[in-house]
Amino acid sequence: MKGLTRELMCLRAANELKEGMYVNLGTGLPSQVKDFVEEEIIFQSENGALGYAPTIWDEELMDYELIDASAVPVGMKPGVSFFDVSTSFVMLRGGYIDVAIVGAFQVSERGDLANYKEKKDVLSTPGGIMDICSGVKRVIVLMEHVTREGKIKIVNECSLPVTAKGVVSTIITDLAYIDVTQEGLLLKEIVPGLSLEEVQTVTEPKLIVSKSLQEFML
Repeated sequence: MKGLTRELMCLRAANELKEGMYVNLGTGLPSQVKDFVEEEIIFQSENGALGYAPTIWDEELMDYELIDASAVPVGMKPGVSFFDVSTSFVMLRGGYIDVAIVGAFQVSERGDLANYKEKKDVLSTPGGIMDICSGVKRVIVLMEHVTREGKIKIVNECSLPVTAKGVVSTIITDLAYIDVTQEGLLLKEIVPGLSLEEVQTVTEPKLIVSKSLQEFML
C-alpha cells in the first residue's frame, strides 16, 4: 500500500505539538519530529538535555558531545540546559513532560505498548521507555503500519514483551491516524486514495470509524 513518507509521518506528528509543550522524542523515527516543528517546543532528551534545537546538518558545526537520544548532533538555543541522566528521569517520572513520541514493534487495541524485542543472541532491554510511559501525560506512537515483511503491528494482544500497559493515546502510521479510546481504536484520518477496507486488512482489531473521518491533515 502506498502510504506517507517518513518525512510526512514526522510532519503529521509535529502537528500534535503546541507552543510551550515539554516533549520527549524516542530514538529512531520519532527523534526526527523535532525538524518539522514551527512552534516553540521545549524538547527533553533522556540522556540529559532540555530545550535543545533541531538537528545540525552542517558538518562544520556538528558537536558530537551535544546529541539527542538517537546520538544525532543537535543545536543549542538560549536557555538550553544539560544535566545527568538521573535528573532527566526525575523529569520523566515526575509528570513534568507533556508528550512523548515513541516507536513501537506492536500496539494493542487497549493501548499496550511493545517497544523492544527479546533476542537470544543480542542484549535487548526496554531502556528508559518504561520510565517515560510511567510519567508522561500523553504517549504518541509513530511507526509504520506493518513490518517490512508485511506483519501486522496493531494487534488485539501483543505477542512481544509488553513495555507498558494501556499507555498509548494515539497511533500515527504511514496509513492512518488512530486514537485509543475505551470503546476501541478510533480511525480519524487516512491516507488519500486508501479505502477503509484496505486499512482494516492490515489492522487486527476492528476499527471504529470516526464520523468526521478525513484525509491526513498535513
